[in-house]
Amino acid sequence: MNPAHDLDSAEDHHPGHGHSHGGPAAPASRRATRLTLMALIPAALLTLAGLVLLWPGPIKAEPWTGPAQADGVVQTVRIVDCADTGEEPVQIPGQQEAPRCGEVTVKLTTGAEAGKVVSTAVPSGPGAPDVAPGDNVIVMQTEDFEDGSLRYDITDHDRADGLWMLVLAFVGAVVAFGRWRGVTALVGLAFTFAVLLMFVVPAILEGSSPLLVAIVGSAAIMLVVLYLTHGINAPTSMAVLGTLTALALTGLLSALSVSLLHLTGMASEESVYVTFVNADINMPGLLLAGILIGALGVLDDVTITQAYTVTELAHANPRLGFLGLYRAASRVGRAHITSVINTIVLAYAGASLPTLLLLTAGGAPLGEMLTTEFLAQEIVRSIVGTIGLIAAVPITTALAALVNHGGEGSPLSRRRRTRRPDTLEQAWGLPAEEAPAAHRPSPLPR
Repeated sequence: MNPAHDLDSAEDHHPGHGHSHGGPAAPASRRATRLTLMALIPAALLTLAGLVLLWPGPIKAEPWTGPAQADGVVQTVRIVDCADTGEEPVQIPGQQEAPRCGEVTVKLTTGAEAGKVVSTAVPSGPGAPDVAPGDNVIVMQTEDFEDGSLRYDITDHDRADGLWMLVLAFVGAVVAFGRWRGVTALVGLAFTFAVLLMFVVPAILEGSSPLLVAIVGSAAIMLVVLYLTHGINAPTSMAVLGTLTALALTGLLSALSVSLLHLTGMASEESVYVTFVNADINMPGLLLAGILIGALGVLDDVTITQAYTVTELAHANPRLGFLGLYRAASRVGRAHITSVINTIVLAYAGASLPTLLLLTAGGAPLGEMLTTEFLAQEIVRSIVGTIGLIAAVPITTALAALVNHGGEGSPLSRRRRTRRPDTLEQAWGLPAEEAPAAHRPSPLPR
């Protein structure tokens, strides 16, 4: 027997090395394997069948009929007093800043007129870009109705370079901290975007049920991303099962809430505009799809945490039974959920802040304001998503405890006894007095 090899094997089951976010995968018992195969294989097959049946054909996008646009670089900016121009500037009600007048010269860098220097008025009005020499901007070209001459207007800043730099910084930070796990997380993120942009959105535009598309797409994302990021092992499998169950419950509660509250899914300008683009889209179904996809992003975090918490506890104390593991991990889950609840509400409030300000400034009573459809659907998102998260904790904890609970004679307890070195002679292959000074106390703690 090679004692050094025994020590290496023992470290694989040390409590500090069991968390698969960065450590070795926990060994699966027969109980875990059976449960995984019985539940996950049908789920995977149904998801694959759904992808095949709902996969959209090529998107028939209408050709662009709007004004031509080109990128450009600001050369000069000349600001003058509006009174000197002889023009009567339009003062928009509620606008704090005085209207600006002047001229901007821009050198076009793309399009049919690349290299040409054009002149345009200084952007003015709410949300108008504030430009300076050297700024990259987007220029819109329109035809004057009176004399047919071309007119150029700066519509926005060109943020492509800045966004690419930010993305590269994000990728570098993830890889530097997560190393190989960071790489797999980025691959999972790319897969998520691919499913959303190549399956979910085109399938909804094609007329498929938004709720059904969201269920299939969410299941595909979860099955691939969780295993890709955390490895194919028992804790990840239990997290997947817990996520699937909680996601199904979230979908049922969402459908019931939308029906009882008579939500139309058309509370925002974007939703109304979607109906002009494609009148066949089921807007309540689209609302349900958004709730499910949004809930999935938090559900997998909670379920992975619970599954690996149970695994760590089982490795730390192999004699813990099912109830002991469940109670200990549930305490961690309760602490996690109480913080996540506030996170969800703040996330939705932050996204809806302009609308909240508009409704409050209108002077409507609080009760009337809260029952408007826009706020009602945000409240439904928060409450239904939170209930799904709360349900995910006991479900995932119970599943993980079922396949990890120890006790005398359990697979985990037997592995622990046979692979953990009991003495320094076993661990180092040396008499105790010849072992390194920092490791001389004997026996090693279990």
